[in-house]
Amino acid sequence: MSQLINLFPLSIYKSKIDCSAKSREEMAKEIFEMEKKSKNPEFKKKNLSWTGDTQGYEFLNKNKKFKELFTKIKNEIFNYVKNFDIDSEQLDFYIQRSWATISRGSETIQNHIHGQSHITFAYYLKKEKGDSKITFYDNHKHNEFITGLFGSKTGGRGVIKKMNALNASAVNVDAEEGDLVIFPSKTFHGTSQNPNINNKDRISIAADISIFAKDSTNLEQFITPIKEWEKF
Repeated sequence: MSQLINLFPLSIYKSKIDCSAKSREEMAKEIFEMEKKSKNPEFKKKNLSWTGDTQGYEFLNKNKKFKELFTKIKNEIFNYVKNFDIDSEQLDFYIQRSWATISRGSETIQNHIHGQSHITFAYYLKKEKGDSKITFYDNHKHNEFITGLFGSKTGGRGVIKKMNALNASAVNVDAEEGDLVIFPSKTFHGTSQNPNINNKDRISIAADISIFAKDSTNLEQFITPIKEWEKF
């Protein structure tokens, strides 16, 4: 009898955040105002989404209108970490940056990672069914026994009969409005690269989270407590 043992999965956490219609409306209105007051409008390129962190609005969590949302998201971050049997009582969590994105028409967010943080989340404040999905990319391709077989337009042409979870180098996660998606910041991700997509003011809220040890004694891999740092 044969057996396929799947090892080393990438685990994406998804949950629903309950916010009132009024609260969601106020947050969306605030984000559209930020877009109008963009501080670096020339940075916004054609066919790319508006991103608040490049326009002078990178600390959304400090805005009172988003306080309730971020309080709920913080609880979900702890729930995410619990899945890995991590003792969060020994750690300090910091939101170091948070921002909104707006996508219209075929605008996309290009593939990227958040190398300066540990955990990243995306919350979908406004999203219709046909709007762009979030896409995660597997750069390691552990199952690729022939180099270039997976994810290449020519590498596997006619050989791979259909894409599945074992041979896919990119997977779309179909998050709905009100959904929260949490993942390691080092994970390559972006929005669906499909010219036929027609986003209707799709709004997502993202943040980068850094984790520090409360006591770094014998914890070599952790960042030491900020109180121990020396600024110069």
